[in-house]
Amino acid sequence: MLAVERFSRRRFGALVAAFAVTLVAFSAPFGAEAGSPDAGKLPSKIPEGTVLRIGDPETQRALELSGLINQLPFKVEWANISGGPQTIEAFRANALDVGSVADIPPIHATWTGLKVKIIAAKFRKEPVAHPIYQLGIAPGVEVKTLADLRGKRIAFSPGQAQGALVLRVLQAAGLKREDVTLIELPSKGDAYPVALASKQVDVAPIWGVLVKHYLHQYGADGATTIPHGLRDDPAHLYAPQAVLDDPAKAAALGEYVRYWALAARWVQEHPKEWIAGYYVATQGLNAEDGQYLVDADGQFDIPPDWNDVIVRQQSTIDLLARELNRPRIKAEDLFDRRFETIAANALNAS
Repeated sequence: MLAVERFSRRRFGALVAAFAVTLVAFSAPFGAEAGSPDAGKLPSKIPEGTVLRIGDPETQRALELSGLINQLPFKVEWANISGGPQTIEAFRANALDVGSVADIPPIHATWTGLKVKIIAAKFRKEPVAHPIYQLGIAPGVEVKTLADLRGKRIAFSPGQAQGALVLRVLQAAGLKREDVTLIELPSKGDAYPVALASKQVDVAPIWGVLVKHYLHQYGADGATTIPHGLRDDPAHLYAPQAVLDDPAKAAALGEYVRYWALAARWVQEHPKEWIAGYYVATQGLNAEDGQYLVDADGQFDIPPDWNDVIVRQQSTIDLLARELNRPRIKAEDLFDRRFETIAANALNAS
């Protein structure tokens, strides 16, 4: 295969059997603060026996490597899933309480009738200099600038972050959907690099170590990449409204958001341990690939409030609604602001 996925994926039919149940010791919770004053107070009492079913493999590994996992004041059932399609399916099956995604799955879930809310938001300090995605160009295809996308076949996944990025790139280039051919193609694993190499598409957004491997394997044949020059860095935790309405689970989620932030800082402060313990030990990558990914990530940023985050999310919603013929929704309604300050406060307090 061209590259190894950053997350190990399983078909949902085996999801429940794949849960690895980790019981962690009880300790006194910090107590979760509310976000904006009018958002209502987040419950802080976590009853004994409270369980969270979490789909967030990177954070799970960071908590394990750092030892923070032993401090979680609730029980955890870890699910080896993340991303929009898997988490939405698990939410619908009542098999998951919280998942790790980019910015598009909460929008897509809402459009499909699933009530969810974002409870944590993380970004990159220099998002344009440290993008998640680059535009992969198929061998023999001439694309040097965004304007050159006119007339090209572009891989497109409507319900995922990659699809939204494609629409934003077209907008930035002054192009309409009619100016290109969008080829609907799920972005799982190395599907996009394979589609580029086999010339099923001319252009596709590719990410992470897939960029490095694509150029290494097909660069001699004329494969290239170009930067898109846009911000593409949202990383969120989101949960079904039904879970957030449960006081015990809501309180536990507040604590999980806190440890999620602490885990992100641990990763940034311990790159060698992260490379060895995550990329090499669990993802099948070598140390060189791991260092490539650490360098590409840059420094993380957790904002103290979500005002600008919501503005950016609204712009994304408006673009998708227009281009995909979906109803316009309010970005504000996708965020549970009771959680707004928890992650930033956790970093400031320790």
